Amino acid sequence: MRRVSILLPCRQAARHLPGAIASLRGQTFEDYEVLAVDDGSIDDTYAILYTWAQQDGRVRILQGHGRGLIAALATALAGARGELIARMDADDLTDATRLEKQIALMDADPRVAACGTGVEYFPPDEVRGGARRYEAWINGLTTDEEIARDIFIECPIPHPTLMIRRNVLLGIGGYRDLGWPEDYDLILRVWGGGYRMAKVPEVLHRWREGPERASRTDQRYSPSEFLRLKVHFLTRTLLAGGRAAVVWGAGPVGKAMARALISAGTPVAAFVDVDDSKIGQEIHGAPVISHDEVRRFTDPDGGRRPGALILAAVGQAGAREEIRTSCREQGLVEGVHFIAVA
Repeated sequence: MRRVSILLPCRQAARHLPGAIASLRGQTFEDYEVLAVDDGSIDDTYAILYTWAQQDGRVRILQGHGRGLIAALATALAGARGELIARMDADDLTDATRLEKQIALMDADPRVAACGTGVEYFPPDEVRGGARRYEAWINGLTTDEEIARDIFIECPIPHPTLMIRRNVLLGIGGYRDLGWPEDYDLILRVWGGGYRMAKVPEVLHRWREGPERASRTDQRYSPSEFLRLKVHFLTRTLLAGGRAAVVWGAGPVGKAMARALISAGTPVAAFVDVDDSKIGQEIHGAPVISHDEVRRFTDPDGGRRPGALILAAVGQAGAREEIRTSCREQGLVEGVHFIAVA
C-alpha cells in the first residue's frame, strides 16, 4: 500500500513522456505508485512506460484501448491503492518537491479534501497573453475562500496539479463523461459537496502549452460546454429552488448566460448595464437597470425571503472587480447576493 497513487494517462506521448517521468522519479517524497494508462498509442509510448516499469516497481502499466481521457482516468482510479490520488500529465514537468509539499498541506489541515499548486505555462514561445492572464488568475487563488469566490469563473485548480483524498473522489462519483470539462466538473462537485480546497502557494508544476492541447481541440472544452456546465451547477446550488438571477452585463457574455439560464428553467429578473442608452430597454423580457437599482431585486421584500442572485457576467478586463466593488458598496455579500461567472 502506497500513500499516494498518481494517475498518468498517456496517448501518443512518446515525445514528452521522458521529461514527465524524470520529474516524477526526482520526487523528494517517494511513497507513491504510478498508474500509467497507455490509451491506444501507436508511437513508442508503451515501450517508454515498459522500460520505466522494469526499473521501478512502483509503476504499473494499464491499457486504455483508445477510449479517451476520462475512461483512462477511470481505469487508473480503479487500480489505485493510495490514500491520496494525484494527477500528472504525460507532457508536463513537475517540481521535485510537489508531492512532499501537497502532502504537508493536507496533513496539516485534515479538512482540506483537495489541493493544487501554482503553475507556469511553457515553453515561452508558445504562451500568449491570454494564457499568462489565466496563469496569474489561477496562481492568485490559494485559500478555500478564494477558490470558492471564483469557482464559477473557471476551474480554479489545474487538473495536472490535483491531489485529492481517495475517499472523497470516490464519494462524489469519480470521473464522469457528460460532454463537458471533466476536471471542472470534478472540482465543482468537490465544492458542491461542502469540501474545503486549497493550493500550495508556489509554482510547482510546468504546464505545457501548444496548439495540440485538448483544451484547444476537443469540443468538450468549448465555451458552450463551459457555459452548460456552469448553468448545471448554478441551478443546483446557488440558484436552486427557483431563485431568480440578475445578470450583470448586457453584452454577448451576459446574454449567452441568460439564454442558458432561461433554457434551464431559471427566471432572469433583470440585466444590469453601465451604458445609459440600454437602461430602460428589455432583453428576453427582462428590464435593463442601472447598477444602483439591484437592491430591489436582491431584497424584494426587505430581506424576508431570498432575492435574486446577481451574476457578474462581463468579460472585459477589470470589469469583475468593478462589479464586486459596486456590490460591496451597496452592502451585498459575495457568494450570498452576487457571484462572478466570467
